[in-house]
Amino acid sequence: MREFTTPAVAGPEATGGLADSLYDTAERSPDLVQLARRVGPARPASSACSSSSSGAGSSSGSSSSGGSSSSSGSSGPLDEWRGVTAREFRDEVLALAKGLLTRGVRYGDRVALMSRTRYEWTLFDYALWSIGAITVPVYPTAAAEQVRWILAETQAVACLVEDEDAAMTVGAVCDALPDLTGIWQLDRDCVAAITEDGRDVPDSLVHRQRLGVAAGNVATVVYTSGTTGRPKGCLITHANLAAEADALLGGWREAFHDTGAGQPSTLLFLPLAHVYGRAVQVAAIRGGFRIGHVPEVSTDALLPAMESFRPTFLHVVPYVFEKIFQQARRAAEDAGRGELFEQARQVAVDWAAAREQKAFGRGPGPGPKLRLRHLAYERTVYQRLRAALGGRVRSVMCGGSSLRRELGLFFTGAGLHLYEGYGLTETSAAITANPVGRQKLGTVGHPLPGSSVALADDGEVWVRGGSVFGGYLNHPQCTAESLIDGWFGTGDLGRLDEDGYLTITGRKKDLIVTNSGKNLAPAALEERVAAHPLVSQCLVVGDDRPYVAALITLDPAALAHWLKTHGLEQLDPWAVLADEQLHTEVQRAVAAANTAVSRAESIRAFRLLAREFSQDQGLLTPSLKLRRAAIAEYYAADIAELYGP
Repeated sequence: MREFTTPAVAGPEATGGLADSLYDTAERSPDLVQLARRVGPARPASSACSSSSSGAGSSSGSSSSGGSSSSSGSSGPLDEWRGVTAREFRDEVLALAKGLLTRGVRYGDRVALMSRTRYEWTLFDYALWSIGAITVPVYPTAAAEQVRWILAETQAVACLVEDEDAAMTVGAVCDALPDLTGIWQLDRDCVAAITEDGRDVPDSLVHRQRLGVAAGNVATVVYTSGTTGRPKGCLITHANLAAEADALLGGWREAFHDTGAGQPSTLLFLPLAHVYGRAVQVAAIRGGFRIGHVPEVSTDALLPAMESFRPTFLHVVPYVFEKIFQQARRAAEDAGRGELFEQARQVAVDWAAAREQKAFGRGPGPGPKLRLRHLAYERTVYQRLRAALGGRVRSVMCGGSSLRRELGLFFTGAGLHLYEGYGLTETSAAITANPVGRQKLGTVGHPLPGSSVALADDGEVWVRGGSVFGGYLNHPQCTAESLIDGWFGTGDLGRLDEDGYLTITGRKKDLIVTNSGKNLAPAALEERVAAHPLVSQCLVVGDDRPYVAALITLDPAALAHWLKTHGLEQLDPWAVLADEQLHTEVQRAVAAANTAVSRAESIRAFRLLAREFSQDQGLLTPSLKLRRAAIAEYYAADIAELYGP
């Protein structure tokens, strides 16, 4: 196997539990603002954003609810946010932890957290870790059967939910959960009730529990996305998440402090039920950063929150950048500046590509003409685009799925430093990322400090490091097959270039083999088709078939915009699926994607579907990955028609 290792960043080895860093920070820097809570209605995003060529739409965002916190320590233009100092947060965590003890939660118990991303999740995480309990994230969109499976397998003693609907979902399966003794509901102010229950419990009881937590203890059981088969629970230790957070803080500290604006801050909108969101949370608390929570990933919720909070760095999934870019392009076209935006986009891409070549000693960098054009678009386009993100963001770490190179180059050229990475639930989030100052967009970079990556003979990616999990809950055979001598077989296919940068090319299980024996990893082809503004999703099919075909869904907002620009806005957007002009437009996307593969691998036929793949249909995982087998079964008739009688 070809192996690449990044040396560990010098520093003390993590000991104890994750909650210790919270108490240490409160003792050392009690007035440091660690969190910020949204306290008022969101103001609309700047009109300059939506009216400019870079603009994106706006609307009111959601506000979090919950217990009280002080306004002390807030800084900057956080007019909708209330700062929570390290001392205040510690006191809230400690008070809640005491209440949890009175509710019967004991050292080693498992408690499910079934909520969107909000302040209370972080509060419960650290309160439960303070008494040595284990958290079990559950997506709030999970079906009753999924909830039953997770709570039964983990033997959860309690479940935190947001509202009555979620409580009813859990209640519907309670008969099959003999270990479940409590359902706590946030919109019924369970935080205050539990805290009140623990008022007479001495602080020392919590501290005795906390000091008994070892780094090797399980901190959380996070379930895989389940793209194939039933999800499995990954046993992630305190040491795993600490190693992940410390590697990010050590290797990318320069990126987090990129603006030079004092304390780094970030908005946490990734689902905390996903390991990526949890890793960001832990890194922010350990690093002394300020974090705010946004419960929705839609641009309508994110953009107003970013404008008011003004984060200095972000962690995102590519979906967010795709939506922001498409919304900006549509706004420019609606304002009659579509051509200007396209010119600015191309200049940004060319400028970023030239800078990248220079960083690797393969070119002189942007020439005088390109630098002048880039400068000309700085105020008219790029600055306004950054303003839509709050105006202070310079560094963005991106993971969860692949980011299109062209899109990454555009945002880099617009003034954001992008660090694309790669990881899995089993690696406690990222195991690789692009290093500071030597980003190579389109790749997922080098191993994180203290980690290693190797490629097996068949191209499978194997990884090793402190963030690699301890195994699967109740699945010893799967654990033994996946973990060998400290190495974890990811199931992903990849390649390492001459600089040691990893590129993920697909999943072993997703390989398509046509009846002529041609092998195809579909991910790259699907990504190229989905790069078209009209296309939302693409699923390539062709296993044991004579040729490759595709199911394609369209973005509703992009389709409505296309109909308007073609004078067809009076038509029902989905009634036009058979329109010849529309098919010709999508055919261009397919043809462009086909230029990157051989004829045997190219898409010969495609079908436009009347709706996007969704979680409600069971066709997407909670992290928005395609469930290939489920889609193939759901659209079996459509696939059959692609190949004729």
